[in-house]
Amino acid sequence: MRYPYEVQQEWLHRLVDSAKDTEWGKKYEYSSILTEAEFKRRIPISEYDDLKPYIDRLRKGEQNLLWPSEIRWFAKSSGTTSDKSKFIPVSQESLDECHFKGGKDMLTLYCHNYPDTHLFDGKTLSLGGSYKEEEGNIYARNGDLSAIIMENLPGWAEFFRAPDLSIALMSEWEEKMNKIAEAIMHENITCLSGVPSWMLVLLKHTLKLSGKKNLAELWPQLEIFFHGGVNFTPYREQYTDMFKPLKVNFWEVYNASEGFFGIQDSFSGKQDMLLMLDYGIYYEFIPMEHIEKRDVALSLAEVKTGVNYALVISTSGGLWRYMLGDTIQFTSINPFRFIITGRVKHFINAFGEELIMDNAEKALNAACERTGAIISEYTAAPVYMKGDAKGAHEWLIEFKRPPENINYFTEVLDNSLKALNSDYEAKRYKDMTLTMPIIRSLPENAFFNWMKQRGKLGGQHKVPRLTNDRKYVDDIMGSIKMQA
Repeated sequence: MRYPYEVQQEWLHRLVDSAKDTEWGKKYEYSSILTEAEFKRRIPISEYDDLKPYIDRLRKGEQNLLWPSEIRWFAKSSGTTSDKSKFIPVSQESLDECHFKGGKDMLTLYCHNYPDTHLFDGKTLSLGGSYKEEEGNIYARNGDLSAIIMENLPGWAEFFRAPDLSIALMSEWEEKMNKIAEAIMHENITCLSGVPSWMLVLLKHTLKLSGKKNLAELWPQLEIFFHGGVNFTPYREQYTDMFKPLKVNFWEVYNASEGFFGIQDSFSGKQDMLLMLDYGIYYEFIPMEHIEKRDVALSLAEVKTGVNYALVISTSGGLWRYMLGDTIQFTSINPFRFIITGRVKHFINAFGEELIMDNAEKALNAACERTGAIISEYTAAPVYMKGDAKGAHEWLIEFKRPPENINYFTEVLDNSLKALNSDYEAKRYKDMTLTMPIIRSLPENAFFNWMKQRGKLGGQHKVPRLTNDRKYVDDIMGSIKMQA
């Protein structure tokens, strides 16, 4: 926090120096890179498909390609347009200097803000995934990052978490949910850690199996929920209701397969996070107006508050000028705090409206507040113009508590989007381009059943919030008709 620029410069030089004798380092002559400007001039900005040929070779057992130390773990995450899944290399350095360090700092920052914590009087319920051997390489493994972290944690960590690894790392999701629920019912759980959407499913299932009235009866010392992976705003009210009469704290982190990037560092209520600058990651930031050409990538010293940036990282796992796909906005530059605003490719811009996830989340939150509704899951997509018909946005929403008046909900959503996004407002002017949003209320578990049909159950899989085509929306509606 005190020396942000110096820390980032130091990490850039350490990363470049460490990788100078790798195949990638020799290709781009890392040994002669002395400045930030030279690094940016010489190394192209990449996405997963650009690095995939190297990663495929790593998965087959080759080494010293992108990073000098041995790569035996690959974090599996949702894929690209050309691949079902991405496999992100995880080095020992990225585990030690990034992911484990992030976990320790998360606990430290929480305890600093809450010194009377009883967190360590009980156990942490960690909801993770699974891993498996790589085909053709018995020395390598791929799977969910959470499983990789659990498998590599020191032995003493097992005393503080539940369930045990034999259950936590099971691969079949529904059987795993039953086993976890049975195992944690009799533990003193003081802390939850996981993705809000999947944790909610597990907690409801556990409560049902236990026969208890509420979670306070099940775990009276439950104190904190460390969450990340999806925007928490649509889930906050559900969790608050579920935890009553306990006053459980919510603490946000920003970690992904590629690295651990941000941690909430206070109870300020602003819901922003501190950018973690000393985790073996060098950051760059592309203003969204330059995202297509990628001709501008700013260093930390050049960013401003209130601007939407695509995040670019170089890491101790061998990702070089890698465009993560997430967009952030700084709320402060002393220290560097930020909010996640969405995804580079998760938006609706079929009519020039440039609707991003941050707009959608805030507008839905406003509609829920005004109508008393609670949303479990949602996704949205454009309805294209056809003949004389105007365009629109179609929202598929699974309500935990539906609004009394769906038309009023739609009106508040629409007006909130206009207030948040001037391009949307312009397209909605007198219904000239876009008409009122179309809201479709889906039956309970519609999204869960759709994800199950696609083999996408588990923490690393998320419901796509906004898409610029109708692939997911049409698929979901088709699956509901089939079930009917």
